[in-house]
Amino acid sequence: MVNDVSPGKMNFVSDRIRQLWMVAAGVSLLLIPVRLFGEQESTLLSKEGVRRFLLTAEVIKSEEIGKGLTHPWRLTLTDGDMTHDASFQDVNIRTREAGFAGGGREINFADSYHYNIASYELARLLGIDDMVPVTVEREWQGKKGSLSWWVDVKMDEEERLTKGLLPPDTHAWNIQMHKVFLFSQLIYDTDRNVQNILISEDWKIWIIDFTRAYRTVRKLQDEKMLIKCERTLLERLRALARDDVTRAVGNHLTKWEIDALLARRELIVSRFDTLIAEKGESRVLY
Repeated sequence: MVNDVSPGKMNFVSDRIRQLWMVAAGVSLLLIPVRLFGEQESTLLSKEGVRRFLLTAEVIKSEEIGKGLTHPWRLTLTDGDMTHDASFQDVNIRTREAGFAGGGREINFADSYHYNIASYELARLLGIDDMVPVTVEREWQGKKGSLSWWVDVKMDEEERLTKGLLPPDTHAWNIQMHKVFLFSQLIYDTDRNVQNILISEDWKIWIIDFTRAYRTVRKLQDEKMLIKCERTLLERLRALARDDVTRAVGNHLTKWEIDALLARRELIVSRFDTLIAEKGESRVLY
């Protein structure tokens, strides 16, 4: 069976965008989160509180977001004390082969909301869940899907690049972006693009929409994107055990997807070990 998929969805990031990212900060450009819970709610809810809210609050309003091919919805939820929005995606397509408008093909194609949930849980394991909104599995209108906490942002990366805006703190920006690149390589995200990298008012980044990640490919998309790494993150990568991953992602990844994930982890660790040997630890780790 061959499914038609939109053009350009298989590109990690265009050469032009990569050049802009690398040039904007002089050497390497990076990003990361937003305010995790919004202004008022951040003082009221822990991440576990957000998780409970997403799982139990009543949906009182819904509207199609109108952006993206997976037809996400913006739901408004309330628990009687607080009202907040969330993003719902129920796409769950798996097919032996997919065709793309540009003429490309992908074997064992998948586009699944399960990957949104797996990404949040994996980010928690690695200690970088400040860049991925809290996400749970929930049923709405008879369909199961991923429900992600809605974060208020001022623009996405596409708008920032188009306007030529630079972050006020380049160092902080770079630190965040190195994590974004590493995480995208780790999960083999084939749709990490400038529209699903979001920027908050305080110049922190959220990354969203992972439905086309976790390919069973045991290689990296572009190891040249891996330039620097946080020491703690590299340590957590080294220590990442299969049992820990399996417990975290539950039923959201297959055995083969976990196998490929761990194989890519080894390649990432090897990449940084090589860089450290060539350049010295102080120039690679921070």
